[in-house]
Amino acid sequence: MTLDPVAYLEQPFGHLADLINAHAVNQPDRIALDDGEESLTWSETAALVQRVAAQLQADGLEKGQAVSILGTTSIRYAIAYLGAIVAGGCAAPLTTSATPKQLANMMVDSGAMHLFVDSAKRAELFESGVDLPRLQHVMMDNAAEEGAPAMREWMAEEGIIPKDVEVDPKDPFNIIYSSGTTGTPKGIVHSRQMRWYQMAVGENSGYGQPGQVSLFSTPLYSNTTLGIFVATVAYGGTSILMRKFDCQRWLELAQNNRATHTMLVPVQYQRLMDFDGFDEYDLSTFTHKYCTSAPFSAELKAEVLERMPGGLIEIYSMTEGGVVCILLAHAHPDKLHTVGIAWGGSEVITVDEDLNRLPSGEMGELVGRSQTMMSGYQNQPEKTEEASWYDDNGDRWQRMGDIGKVDEDGFITLMGRSKDMIISGGFNIYPRDLEEALMAHSNVADAAVVGIASKQWGETPVGFVVAEEGVSLDLEAVKARTNAELGKTQRLSELRLITELPRSHIGKILKTELRNIAEAEKPSL
Repeated sequence: MTLDPVAYLEQPFGHLADLINAHAVNQPDRIALDDGEESLTWSETAALVQRVAAQLQADGLEKGQAVSILGTTSIRYAIAYLGAIVAGGCAAPLTTSATPKQLANMMVDSGAMHLFVDSAKRAELFESGVDLPRLQHVMMDNAAEEGAPAMREWMAEEGIIPKDVEVDPKDPFNIIYSSGTTGTPKGIVHSRQMRWYQMAVGENSGYGQPGQVSLFSTPLYSNTTLGIFVATVAYGGTSILMRKFDCQRWLELAQNNRATHTMLVPVQYQRLMDFDGFDEYDLSTFTHKYCTSAPFSAELKAEVLERMPGGLIEIYSMTEGGVVCILLAHAHPDKLHTVGIAWGGSEVITVDEDLNRLPSGEMGELVGRSQTMMSGYQNQPEKTEEASWYDDNGDRWQRMGDIGKVDEDGFITLMGRSKDMIISGGFNIYPRDLEEALMAHSNVADAAVVGIASKQWGETPVGFVVAEEGVSLDLEAVKARTNAELGKTQRLSELRLITELPRSHIGKILKTELRNIAEAEKPSL
């Protein structure tokens, strides 16, 4: 098809399928995807995406229906994701660090009829003994398994194209699941309009420039990755996909592929800065480096600016959307302690503890609205309401869970989190999940979890437990048992015994005091 992608993206709304097909015509031989084991041109990518989409439709996929994807980042993962979108469905990427029970709950909650999975995760699911929903399994590895065809064998025959689907801006594009220990984690639903907006503004960030190559080292189930990955696809760039982050490998890929864009979380920037030989690699082709998902210290930003070429852009938001702040660190070296200014039509205000709107400039809980707000939590309207704030006109704003203030130039400084969420390695950890897992032990009378600073992870969870009267706790055994019940990114790094948890006069646990204790006595984490 003849289509100018940039002009098409200037429209209020469109279909990603049109852009993929246009790249296959305009630049058929340019590399679209490369995961280190194989690579695909835009012509090959478009053909495979169409075959996946056509087979999903042939299997009965309905418009807006979810397609679950579980496995390590790879070309096949990307093809499954894009195929779901092109078919008119909704991609539901599942975190590989979740427990089998969590994963089963996500599959049921999403309403998916397909699960694209790799052999390692499929084996883990079956070996767990957890009751799994009856989904059509499609193997993202080369080999088929019992009851699960290989992806290339399952997909429609060459030359078959999917039926055109008239997608609506409000139709779901993806569901991204939060963490959770028990029950059903919250599924964050993003609309097609939300993702279209992200794609449309990509040109302002250098997407679509000649030779644009994006290097990804965070997983495709993370919104951190998806925002930039989808924009790279929309503008016909090249996506280099790392299966797992490794400093030396990242540097080699950046140099050898002449990468222009990348998205890293703060802990990855820290590891690169600490890597021996970092300065020996040629990173001169970088024009845009992004960072999001966790606190990014002013000191680390300054070091990255000094040692890595190209602009450094910090994005402050959340998977649910709401406030979107951008800090062009290279343009505002005097504002590195902030997360930047509200961006792209985003609005931000502060409210007090009673959710009353505060005058401009006063510190309070941040709430915001933007064109990248979620549609809501999948099947959990009550949770959507809990995360919402309404103005006098009845318009919904997203509560960010952070305490902040806005300076005279409009730059926002975060003062702390109103919620106790821990961000470790770029992933959200909710202390209540860990506390409930600790309290499930019969000899634990009370428990609390706090996050403390970690050079390796940004933050790491530390638990405090009170033993039942007259009981001697084996802390290592309790920690091991608890961690076995948690997702990989949720696990406690340390567990401490305390005679009594500090509490306020109304019984609220004083986590600031616990955090101070943990920080004062912490080992090297």
